[in-house]
Amino acid sequence: MTAITGWGRYPRIEAEVTRPASIEAAARGEGLPRGNGRSYGDASLAPRAVDMMGLDRLVSFDDQTGLIVCEAGLMLSDLIDLMLPRGWFVPVTPGTKLVTIGGMVASDVHGKNHHGAGTFGEHVAWLDLALGDGRVLRCSRDENADLFAATIGGMGLTGIILTVAFAMIPVETAMVRQRRLRAPTLVHAFAAFEESLDWTYSVAWIDCLASGKDLGRSAILLGEHALAQELPAGAEPFARPAKGKKRVPIDMPGFVLGRLSVTAFNKLYYAAQRPGDMLVPIDPYFWPLDAILEWNRIYGRGGFVQYQCVLPIEASAAGYQQILAAIAAEGDASFLAVLKRMGPQGLGMLSFPMEGYTLALDFPANARNLALLDRLDAITVDHGGRIYLAKDARASVATIAAGYPRLDEFRDVRRRYGLDARFSSLLSERLHL
Repeated sequence: MTAITGWGRYPRIEAEVTRPASIEAAARGEGLPRGNGRSYGDASLAPRAVDMMGLDRLVSFDDQTGLIVCEAGLMLSDLIDLMLPRGWFVPVTPGTKLVTIGGMVASDVHGKNHHGAGTFGEHVAWLDLALGDGRVLRCSRDENADLFAATIGGMGLTGIILTVAFAMIPVETAMVRQRRLRAPTLVHAFAAFEESLDWTYSVAWIDCLASGKDLGRSAILLGEHALAQELPAGAEPFARPAKGKKRVPIDMPGFVLGRLSVTAFNKLYYAAQRPGDMLVPIDPYFWPLDAILEWNRIYGRGGFVQYQCVLPIEASAAGYQQILAAIAAEGDASFLAVLKRMGPQGLGMLSFPMEGYTLALDFPANARNLALLDRLDAITVDHGGRIYLAKDARASVATIAAGYPRLDEFRDVRRRYGLDARFSSLLSERLHL
């Protein structure tokens, strides 16, 4: 038996973990597929788990169309290291590159460009799916379309993704042309996002402990892939600065992220975010926390929960005013709060995004914060929103049912193919998925 957990280190279980050495062995595997364990809560936790990390081959690449075919256990970081120097980048990336391609499909990840590019699943051409009964089916928009829509965002509950085909995008450099803005309030932040929809990438750090006249103050980072002609003369287009990674050596005591220390950090951080344009390397723009190994230990031995919700655009202003006020009044909010503008709903039955705004932030896993998150759930539901399954470790059946209108359709696919009897997780058992 092996102790496993999600990135939040809450909850933890003992599991029987197998690691198939080939696609054929994975197709015969029994248990919940698991990638690099970067979903935050209990989505990748089950008494029997299939570790997909050994299945990491790049199968083919078409340099005319950008179509790449790879095994589901390939790490995004390895793919980028291989393809970026050749002038290709992924169409959508989450906030860490330490995830597998199969995990990106199962979580239907979104990035800083969702308002224009949608989720990762929308760029998948097809995937091969093992159903756990000996069958392997190719799934796409035209072939086994019901399984395709259930698998994208399906949290590994529709079978074992073996191979994925998706389209890469061409880029000229490994740099990002960044514009930094300040927003003194939440209203100003929303206005800045709406005025910047023509930018490919946008994201905001938001001070969730600010209150009163400073409620929702934010630093917004816009971005475009830099063109070769925008680099300084003689610069190597695909050079990526080599930086030694830092590591959190111990589980931090609770006072490190106490209210006083986080409040002080947030004030200093906001003051340091001076508006302006600059060229920045691709890694710190897209994956800043990857430079800190085991940063999840900052929250201590008890772990943490990440809360990520999305509210429809017409309800975002009122809803987030309430959410931020509740957090500022009672929460032990982290300094890792992120606000993004989302585009339309994707094709996945359980895909998280909807057109509006999403807020993600971390809380130490304790009784006080879990009670606060129940209240945030109520605000989210009241405003027509939902929470992200890939981040969740504690939501109720009613909260999820209210937020995902295609949930019954997803359950029906699971029943019709017999998947509910072969694939389950702590998440699916808790939420009746």
